[in-house]
Amino acid sequence: MPRLACPEEAHATLHVVQCGHGRFACFSRARDRAAYLDALRECAARAECAVHAYALMGNHVHLLLTSTRPRGPSRLMTGISASYARYLSDEYGHEGEVWEPYDASPVHARRHLLACMRYIEENPVRAGLAPSPEAWRWSSYRCNALAEDDALVTPHPHYCSLGRSPAERRAAYAALFDRPAVNRRARRFPSPPSPSARYRS
Repeated sequence: MPRLACPEEAHATLHVVQCGHGRFACFSRARDRAAYLDALRECAARAECAVHAYALMGNHVHLLLTSTRPRGPSRLMTGISASYARYLSDEYGHEGEVWEPYDASPVHARRHLLACMRYIEENPVRAGLAPSPEAWRWSSYRCNALAEDDALVTPHPHYCSLGRSPAERRAAYAALFDRPAVNRRARRFPSPPSPSARYRS
């Protein structure tokens, strides 16, 4: 079950954090991350949830999403948890728990939403996984700031308010990352335990 900071109302935008069970790593290699994103695209479409920003970390995932119907995020997270668990079972023979209950917090104001997007896409830098947001291929930054195609990402109206054209919006969004932030003070943290041995045990 989720630990919710708010009711899952229709059209509410939520910052969702999904952590690996026991804080173990939930991705062992690029193929795992790609499988998660494939499942996320399918499950988001079924649950009628628009994903505005995301970052796949070592032992957790950040999502910023809006659902068009009540309880949409619960349907999405239940679906993605089951889908990725099936992938791990097929790929590694893993049959145990994969995820902790997820956390969801509402994001309302424009400046808070843009700050949340930046927080999510700078997470890999803070964790020492990449030297800059654009260097991490497993987030939405290169779509939101650099026009890289990503079928998973749906622009939020607050993001769209950054400019009259897509180019203006991307430039204004990228400029948010030029302000003093953690990406200039990033340090490397110890990597979480690899899931490969656990999944193959």
